Amino acid sequence: MMGISIWQLVIILLIVVMLFGTKRLRGLGSDVGNAISGFRKAVNDGESNPQALEAEKLKSQQ
Repeated sequence: MMGISIWQLVIILLIVVMLFGTKRLRGLGSDVGNAISGFRKAVNDGESNPQALEAEKLKSQQ
C-alpha cells in the first residue's frame, strides 16, 4: 500500500505556508478554534439544562 511519508507531509506543509503565509494560517486556526469552543459551549449548555431545551421544542412545534 502507498502511504504518505513524513517527507511528503513536510513538503505539503511548506507549499501551504508559502501559498497562504503564516499570518493567514494563524487567523484561520484561531477562527476554527473559536468555532469549536463555541460549539462545545452550546452542547454543554444544552446538556446541562434539559428543561429549557424541552421548552424550546414545545414552542417550535406550536
